[in-house]
Amino acid sequence: MTNAETDAESVRMWLVERTYSDDEQNMVILTYATPDGERYFRKERALTSFSDVRDTTAAVDAAPANVGRVGDPADRERYAAEADRMAREHDPDDVI
Repeated sequence: MTNAETDAESVRMWLVERTYSDDEQNMVILTYATPDGERYFRKERALTSFSDVRDTTAAVDAAPANVGRVGDPADRERYAAEADRMAREHDPDDVI
């Protein structure tokens, strides 16, 4: 485990998936995961207008209380691969 993963204040998570909600218009769901793919954090973002600019970064530091466990082994493997790729190719604050 890295220092960010053991820090009681935050868990470093890397962007692994960006999807658009089928249920609601203009809703983007950002999924971040730990490099091992074991844990995830989701952010839902309503896109209210074209002038509504909020950057999506390569990584976020999430509060442990907001982090869940990935149950599906296929998702864990996919998240781990994508988190690893993002961590190798981007700095945490890079806008994606």
